[in-house]
Amino acid sequence: MIDLRTLREDPDRLRASQRARGEDDSIVDSLLALDASHRSALSSFESLRAEQKSMGKSVSRSSGAEKDALLSRAKELAAQVKAAEAEAEALAGRLTAAVAAVPNLVEEAAPHGGEDDYVVLEEVGAKPSFDFAPRDHLELGERLGAIDTERGAKVSGARFFFLTGVGARLQLGMLNLAMQQAVEAGFTPMIPPVLVKPDAMRGTGFQVEHDKEIYHLPEDDLYLVGTSEVPLAAYHADEILDAAALPLRYAGWSSCFRREAGSYGKDTRGIIRVHQFDKVEMFSFCRPEDAAEEHRRLLAWEQEMLAKVELPYRVIDVAAGDLGTSAARKFDCEAWIPSQGRYREVTSTSNCTEFQARRLSVRHRGEDGKTRPVATLNGTLATTRWIVAILENHQRADGSVVVPAALRPYVGLEVLEPVKK
Repeated sequence: MIDLRTLREDPDRLRASQRARGEDDSIVDSLLALDASHRSALSSFESLRAEQKSMGKSVSRSSGAEKDALLSRAKELAAQVKAAEAEAEALAGRLTAAVAAVPNLVEEAAPHGGEDDYVVLEEVGAKPSFDFAPRDHLELGERLGAIDTERGAKVSGARFFFLTGVGARLQLGMLNLAMQQAVEAGFTPMIPPVLVKPDAMRGTGFQVEHDKEIYHLPEDDLYLVGTSEVPLAAYHADEILDAAALPLRYAGWSSCFRREAGSYGKDTRGIIRVHQFDKVEMFSFCRPEDAAEEHRRLLAWEQEMLAKVELPYRVIDVAAGDLGTSAARKFDCEAWIPSQGRYREVTSTSNCTEFQARRLSVRHRGEDGKTRPVATLNGTLATTRWIVAILENHQRADGSVVVPAALRPYVGLEVLEPVKK
């Protein structure tokens, strides 16, 4: 959540952030008014409680009529203290709920606007040129015996699939390559739980009551994660970290689940937009003053992986109106998809500054002995969707697919050949 002190000292910063996101900036005045009411109520409660304590001492020293009068006043004061405490607590609850609903402060350098207002930072790699009509990933996957969406739908419904044979080997190889790179870069490998409590979801920044993308198990009150960012963010909840140990970097390998509630009719062919996929996710806890530099590091590691699988791609600076609740800034890498003649997102890295850490109470202790929130960042290192780009960019006229050199030791093959039927 946002810092109330920052809100009081620089309310125009939140106003500008809200406008950049395309959100209502009048929430700032509402928050300031609610904060002032809470602080006033808290001050009244503390003043009355101090008077009550002083009154208790006076009663013990008095006698006779004076004591009766003081006891009567003490009774009235007790009722006033109780009422004042209740009002302060009620306002605190309202303030906490209101602040929790406000998205993170957008970095000033982030582009303003909506989904289509991104800024292209760079394009990397040459788009493939084919002397034949390129096939899309599903046709290639079916010819290779790698992807089976028909049986996926039969078993589980639309937007589910089986990775079979070389498809399974390709995914495992890609994710193992990503994890190996992460380990070499100093990340701690993690296989986190994929079912989490509501506090973990809310702490990461998801509005579980209203987010239709999330799978919920009501009987257990647990949520299936759409990214291992959630359990990794909550890993150090309610802890104080040693500043000297920062940054703490984790690489989580998990299955991920998304309902894709708002995507009816979109990307229904193949495995671009599905309900279940696997991913290796980088996650970093660092000092807030180091977050911007750490963000660039995560992007560089994503680009290193894309280079290893030899994909042409571009990097975009995502516009404020297309940022998630927790992100202050986000860079996406989009791979070229020949069958569509356009770029599609394959990685995303977000700087969430102190937003998640405040919600999850993850702090660090500095040299002065004081505790402060850390910053959190996340970034995709490889995911199932990469199979789409790998198959399409490395295909040959006969329907075979050349395995990128860096992947071959992990896949065990140089070329994926069509299966004979």
